[in-house]
Amino acid sequence: MARHAGVSIATVSMAFRRPDRVKESTRDLVFASARALHYVPSASARGLADGRTGVLGLFSFDYFLPSAAPLEPDESCRDFPLYVDEIQRGMELACWQHDYALMIGGPSRAGGTDTVTDIAGHVDGLAVFPQTLPPDALERIAGRIPVVAVSEPPQDDRLSHITVDNRGGMRAVTEHLIRDHARRDLLFVGGLNPAEGRARFAGFRDALRAAGLRVPRKPLVPQTRVTPSGRAAVVLPDDLPMPEAFVCATDDVALDILEILAARGVRVPAEVAVTGFDGIVAGRVARPTLTTVRQPMVEMGRLVVEVLLRHIADPARPPEFCELPVQVVVRESCGC
Repeated sequence: MARHAGVSIATVSMAFRRPDRVKESTRDLVFASARALHYVPSASARGLADGRTGVLGLFSFDYFLPSAAPLEPDESCRDFPLYVDEIQRGMELACWQHDYALMIGGPSRAGGTDTVTDIAGHVDGLAVFPQTLPPDALERIAGRIPVVAVSEPPQDDRLSHITVDNRGGMRAVTEHLIRDHARRDLLFVGGLNPAEGRARFAGFRDALRAAGLRVPRKPLVPQTRVTPSGRAAVVLPDDLPMPEAFVCATDDVALDILEILAARGVRVPAEVAVTGFDGIVAGRVARPTLTTVRQPMVEMGRLVVEVLLRHIADPARPPEFCELPVQVVVRESCGC
């Protein structure tokens, strides 16, 4: 292509890598030759020159329902962008702004770390979600490229961590139920793993303690069943005493409970209130609409990219910790 354009190979390389440093007339000549020859720049070749791939990685799990899977007669389809997908969207936007590509992968069905090792070998930085990888694998990867752990508080590791105010957000929505709706018998539903679940339960306990109410030692960790669509749905015991409010660790749990209560003929919010945490799209169209704590998910995705790029530019930079604020969104399911 350099011969076709009548310029040096170095000029062609600079025109694609740093077009702002090439004279406009020369740049136009190079690009015209590229179009004529159907030339596509090689990311691997560029990487040999500067040690960069121009790609960031996201190792994640997928919350979308399989589109071809049959639904049960009584199951509503939740084919909406959920928590992980919203953060991915933020990363995609930020990557586009910084002229980076985004490579996405997840755990294989066979387990192991082959997939993430392959991704890590093709990217300049990697974002991961909780429990998708064992800590020792993350430590090995972080020794070679920057790694950001999403939705996790800081640990004694070499990773940067980005999360939200899980404890404060759950305390705020619990205080809303107690103060504004006079709900006194509240039940927290959801597991305590990973760390964000423990923080949310702590915020729930903070609110009960401040109001002089009984503070439970443990949450209700519900059983689940796998639906034909492949989703793990919450199952509540038939003999569970009905509280005045279900305070759920996630929106997904809250939406399951809304369906269970509707099937049992329990009126929400007249007989029992339900709240969630995350602010996913499905909560806006639930019936009743779901009161929740909204995370700035797209903003988190953008921040992940910014942190990775800072560490790519300065590999000696110490790990960062960012905790973003959340917002209580009141809707119908709490009685508002």
